[in-house]
Amino acid sequence: MRSRLLGIIWSLVFLAVPVLGVATFAVAPAFDIWLPENVSEHGPTVDGLFMFILVLTGVVFVVTEGLLFWFLWKYDAAHAQGPATYRHGSHSLEVVWTILPAGVLLFLAIYQMNSWADIKMRRPAMSPTVEVVGRQFEWRLRYPGRDGMLGTPDDLFIVNDLHVPVDEDILVQLKSADVLHSFFLPNLRIKQDAVPGMKIPVWFKATQTGEFDIVCAELCGWGHYKMKGHITIESREDFDSWIEKKYAEQESTQPVAEPSDAVAIAD
Repeated sequence: MRSRLLGIIWSLVFLAVPVLGVATFAVAPAFDIWLPENVSEHGPTVDGLFMFILVLTGVVFVVTEGLLFWFLWKYDAAHAQGPATYRHGSHSLEVVWTILPAGVLLFLAIYQMNSWADIKMRRPAMSPTVEVVGRQFEWRLRYPGRDGMLGTPDDLFIVNDLHVPVDEDILVQLKSADVLHSFFLPNLRIKQDAVPGMKIPVWFKATQTGEFDIVCAELCGWGHYKMKGHITIESREDFDSWIEKKYAEQESTQPVAEPSDAVAIAD
């Protein structure tokens, strides 16, 4: 009787895992603990791939847990008709369960190839909009100055406060000043490692205005938890107004050049 009770309990535990797991995903959106709001042009593609893989792996998970429940329920010790028998393997079965996952992975690789190319390979033909440098423990931003070129004396320097215009291609030049960081914009579906010694292009097009988070998704030291900035997506007019204001603020803090002591003496 005791073994039968234990068999029932363990069977119900294994049954509860898929039931509660599926229920958690089903009710999560209602409690606003699902994916963050998408504000990126390529976001629907990324979310579609995520949902496809989630459903595919979820079906396998439910079937596997269902079989565990069934075998625990049906073949408990209290109802055993004799000693257990063992199989020492089936070559055909091993080939099947090797080929099936390999086929699924190959399908996923081909299925997402075009999306990967759009996000990681088909770089827009434009100069960088902004340079982002990960540094323990902040994001240092550098905008081109009025000459439109990065790396010149009139560049604009900001910390943790990224602004971009909406409905325009944005090209980020990503770098790291010390260790490995990960530039993560959850609402824009962007996550790219910042690798020391490398300049990595990152691009996106925002489709909605608002203020959203920038976080580091790579453990980068004791202050990793506070390496957080924000990105403001705004109209072109508001962006131009903001950047002119920041230019003025920066110029007001620059040292004033001393006039030359040379005096031209006219005859």
